[in-house]
Amino acid sequence: MSRIGKAPVEIPEGITIDIKDGIVTVKGKLGELSQEIKDITVKVEEGQIILERPSESKDHKSKHGLYRALIFNMIEGVTKGFTKELELVGVGYRASNQGQKLDLALGFSHNIVMSLAPEIKVETISEKGKNPIVKLTSIDKQLVGQVAAKIRSYRRPEPYKGKGIKFVGEVIRRKAGKSA
Repeated sequence: MSRIGKAPVEIPEGITIDIKDGIVTVKGKLGELSQEIKDITVKVEEGQIILERPSESKDHKSKHGLYRALIFNMIEGVTKGFTKELELVGVGYRASNQGQKLDLALGFSHNIVMSLAPEIKVETISEKGKNPIVKLTSIDKQLVGQVAAKIRSYRRPEPYKGKGIKFVGEVIRRKAGKSA
């Protein structure tokens, strides 16, 4: 049983919260996000957001924690933003971007060109002697994670040499090769 939903969400300075017809809108210095909320009542009291569930049913308990986490992520997104970094490990693996188009050379016969949503800022870092890094930044945590997972799915890290696209800081479980 999750108790996350019972914890109030603090509202930092400079953030405005709007609740109308089951839609919570959060505005901050980086932008604006909104989320539809069903079955759970949302109240703003003394600089805190409090969520209450109508019953103790399993469905209401799960939505209680879910919506609390979504509102918390929206507030964090419009104040700080979210960043995911992907590292391309492999000989000849390259990444470049022109505006919202990400061009990946991953050892296939052709380059993979991805058009990214305008809400995401993409940056590619290529230094000599280091693996290329793709840096994704946005105020929407779900969107950043989804795009990062899509990019990673083009070439998952393999367990023998560790080649592929991995998150920065991710540890890949390695396997021993053939023993002679």
